[in-house]
Amino acid sequence: MNLIIVSGLSGSGKTIALHALEDLGFYCIDNLPIGLLPSLADEILGHQDSEPPRFAVGIDARNLSGDLADFPALVRKLESSGVHSEIIFLQAEENELLKRFSETRRRHPLSSGDIPLREALQKERQLLDPIVSSASLVIDTTHTNVHQLRDQLAERLNRQHDGGMSVQFLSFGFKHGTPTDADYIFDLRCLPNPHWVAELRNQTGRDAAVADFLAGHPPVEEMYIQIRDFLDKWLPAFEADNRSYITIALGCTGGQHRSVYFAERLSAFFGKKYDNVLLRHRELGGN
Repeated sequence: MNLIIVSGLSGSGKTIALHALEDLGFYCIDNLPIGLLPSLADEILGHQDSEPPRFAVGIDARNLSGDLADFPALVRKLESSGVHSEIIFLQAEENELLKRFSETRRRHPLSSGDIPLREALQKERQLLDPIVSSASLVIDTTHTNVHQLRDQLAERLNRQHDGGMSVQFLSFGFKHGTPTDADYIFDLRCLPNPHWVAELRNQTGRDAAVADFLAGHPPVEEMYIQIRDFLDKWLPAFEADNRSYITIALGCTGGQHRSVYFAERLSAFFGKKYDNVLLRHRELGGN
């Protein structure tokens, strides 16, 4: 039996994630006290003779700090009782969270007259560390809007529950920030840059002219083969270790040419080996 636990920093999109799960047919409970997880597990197990409902719960920093510290032990207890927990943790960069709170004028649950917002965010990160350290999937929503987050969750969860490990290839630009939710990051900035070719500047790694330019440089092919072979060797080890999700990030300077080209090629190659391969171009606005 599976239980999805959604947690994360305030303002990172937990409510959006729970709404997306509801749309997928999950029975969702928000702000559940951690101490009630065993009782919920009993409820889930009680439906084993019929078609079981799919449960998802939201847990945040409003729990007692002692309960949060006990979270890993509670998850192990759930596993021993027959309930497998998939933990999704949402986060974002501090400046982005500050911006979101200022725009919505929401009050952070840990802030008060004595605790400013920035300090509340830092305290929240510390309190939630036992959860993020246990997470199956960490999603950085710094560069993600509401619709992209909904689509990303729906696609990853639907494909993962179809069976097998969900593998995502993510292109990004280092000048826009390094993704914090990647399991592997490959830096492609040492390769020839189509940006400096005037007729290619406004194209992307999806365009044939850019692909032809990159394919014409031997170091590009050499790096592609080395990354491909490395992943081909080690992805099966992650799958054998029962990993549900893995994200491979490919980065260049702006996230338009080299990273997109590599992500496209790698996703096409591994799409023939794995059923659950996803492709996302962060700087191109999604897929």
